[in-house]
Amino acid sequence: MPDNDENFYAGHRERLRAKFLDGKLADYEKLELLLAYIIPRRDVRPLARSLIKQFGGVYQVFTASVKELMTCKGIGQNTATFIKLVHEMMTLNYKYQLRDTPIFHDEKILHNYCRMVLGGKPIEELHILYLDKNLQLIEDEIHSTGTIDSSSVYPREIARRALELNARSIVMVHNHPGSNNSHSTMDMEITENIKSVLSGLNIELYDHLVVANDTVHSARQLHMLH
Repeated sequence: MPDNDENFYAGHRERLRAKFLDGKLADYEKLELLLAYIIPRRDVRPLARSLIKQFGGVYQVFTASVKELMTCKGIGQNTATFIKLVHEMMTLNYKYQLRDTPIFHDEKILHNYCRMVLGGKPIEELHILYLDKNLQLIEDEIHSTGTIDSSSVYPREIARRALELNARSIVMVHNHPGSNNSHSTMDMEITENIKSVLSGLNIELYDHLVVANDTVHSARQLHMLH
């Protein structure tokens, strides 16, 4: 690499760091700066833009699998693994907060966690968050994985697992891939079914959240649980 090119990249990255510290970076520039630490001897601006174009946004880049990331030209296993590691660390941060603090104290933490786990996933996943008597997280478990627009629900299995964990409440969370839509008619029917099954066991359905792109729709906030 010619010295003048290396000096240009160094100067450009220093400007990116300065903009980041001033809170002025665009999303693709934040991804570019991250990539610059993994790939220090290359102009990674085109790579950052290519990732966002291929996956549809920053959330989608981080929630993509290592295998999916490696389909983008210029992304090797080391870079893909680093991106996933950053995603896992961010998710763990929210998860620990949910275990330490009742979810109603700051539901933004819950919503951010759900975005990190499900935002940008190409197929539907249904997660069940099992909560203790203080509404603190016991476990987050994948209940089912479906297709691009559906996933299966097994109320008795949810009830059985809640009893095993001594959970007093649950939160259902699933995603709508490639959509901004809130709860469908089927989602509302499932919500009522699960609520009915659990109420007989003195277990509360605290909420049913739908992650649609960067938006989290809450059945509780939409008064669907009353």
